[in-house]
Order: sequence, then C-alpha cells, then structure tokens
Amino acid sequence: MIFANPNYLYLLLLLLPAVAWYLWKQSGAQASLQVPALSAFGKMTASYKKYLRHVNFAILLGAIAMVIVVLARPQSTDNWSKSNTEGIDIMLSLDVSGSMLAADFKPNRVEAAKDVAAQFINGRPTDNIGLVIFAKESFTMCPMTTDQAVLLNLLKDVNTELIDGNATAIGNGLATAINRIKDGQAKSKTIILLTDGTNNSGDVAPVTAAEIAKTFGIRVYTIGVGTIGTAPYPARTPYGQIVYQDMKVDIDEPTLKDIAAITGGKYFRATDKGKLSQIFEEIDQMEKTKISVREYSKKQEEYLPFALAAFALLLIHILLRNTLLRSIP
Repeated sequence: MIFANPNYLYLLLLLLPAVAWYLWKQSGAQASLQVPALSAFGKMTASYKKYLRHVNFAILLGAIAMVIVVLARPQSTDNWSKSNTEGIDIMLSLDVSGSMLAADFKPNRVEAAKDVAAQFINGRPTDNIGLVIFAKESFTMCPMTTDQAVLLNLLKDVNTELIDGNATAIGNGLATAINRIKDGQAKSKTIILLTDGTNNSGDVAPVTAAEIAKTFGIRVYTIGVGTIGTAPYPARTPYGQIVYQDMKVDIDEPTLKDIAAITGGKYFRATDKGKLSQIFEEIDQMEKTKISVREYSKKQEEYLPFALAAFALLLIHILLRNTLLRSIP
C-alpha cells in the first residue's frame, strides 16, 4: 500500500505528546478525602471504570490516527510488470462478389471464409485486426482494432449484397487494406487477401497495389478460393427458384502469386473449407512477433476502511463519555 499524501503521516507523531500530557494529567488528578480511619476501605476493589477511562482515551487516539491516515490517502500498490507477448497489425481483405456464393464450400465460399476468419481472429487476442470487403468496389468494414467482439460482429454481417457483386476489383481491395494498415504502430504489418476470381474492375491494378504495399513494408498473403475445374454456382430461374449450375472456376493465380512474391508473402490455394482452415493456421504460425508490453494496474483509493474505523471509534468514545464515564460537575 502507498499513500498519495505521505507527509500527513508525520501528524501521527503528535500523538506522543498527547499521551505524555494525559499521563501527566492523571498523576496529578487524584482527589483527597480526609477520613478518621482506612479500615472501612480496606476490602474495596477498584471499579472497572478506573481502567475504562484509560481505554476510552486510547479509543480517542485511535480515531485521530485513523483520520490522519485518511488524510494521507492510502492507495493500492501500483503493479508494473514487463512481459513479452505477440502482436502485429493485420488487415483481412475479403472478396464478396457474387461468385463467392458458389457451393463448393459448405454452405458457400463467403460463409466458409467468415467461419475460418473468425477462428483466426479468436486465436490472436493481442493483434490489431481490421476488415476490408471488395467486389466491384471496396470499403472498410472495420478499421484495425483489438476489440474482437466488435470485429466479429461486423464480420458476421458480411454478405454478397453489401456491394455490387457483378465484378471483382482485387487491386482496389488490396489498396484499401494498405491505406488502413500503413500507419499502424506495429513493426510487422500483414494483409490476408482472399478472392475467388480475376481482377476485372477497379482503378488500381493488383500488381501496382502490391508495389505500394512493398514500399510500406507490408507483407501480403493471397488465397485463391475454389475447387479445381468447376463449381456449382447459384442461379435464379424465371420463377424465382434457386438452382445450381456447374461453372468453370476462374482464379487468376499468376497475379495472386505475383502479389505475394512482390511483398514477401505467400500464395495459397484453398479447394475446401478444411484446406482453408489449414492455410489460416499456417499464416497464424508464420506471423508471430514478440513485443515488450508494460502492464499497469490502476491505483485504487483505500481510505474507506480507515474512515469507517475513525467514525466507529469516535462514536464509541462519545457514547462512553456520555454514559458509563459521564462526569459529574
């Protein structure tokens, strides 16, 4: 325990002269009574009040001491500790174009990606993680944050209807993620880009965005999502029914490999949800960095017990003075 105003504790020294004054006063406070003989008083014992009045003085001193301690403002001890933990800046850039509804992943690609990404986020509590989604356009779903609950809630709301899903702007999705992560405080900055198509829209070429990421020291891991060959895609009939038709899986792997190579990252191909989980686990193991964290425990005021003790002691002193130890003028 520490004190915010420790100098007030010197007032406790004033209790010593108070005790000395009390002892001096008691030595000269004996009343005299002349009687012809002492035989009648020989068997009389001293009343408990003789000792109780000394106890009452001690109670008063205790109350004063508690008040002085309250003035000194006792506080719980500050706890500083240094520890090593893992923490980096990460942006997830997720393709939400219409093709992400393909059912080669169960229930579909976008839901599978959300589930795996959520597991990845839960496993990195000390990282700043953000989320960008893209299709024909791109925008930030969640800036980098350590508040996992907020990020996971926003991730849960991601779907293919949030943006125009008729095209895929991989370059824009990467550029938006770069813009969000480039000013992060962590030494290690990583973007995980997940898409199932080719770049056919947007203002920024994917390779150009990769060069920009390289200048900021940002590593990009790219993930191509989709089975080899064909995959069942949903289509709506004239009667409003949803049917699935096998269509060719078209992933621009050369571009995704170039993005990873330029930035010092790695390209992965996920053909099912299990493989996607393994990819995120591999990235999780590769992206570990030790940082020194100084932890601080907030100070708490601890005066209340002393204040209550002072009040109780003072109340006892007053009650004794006005009942058992009441003086007769």
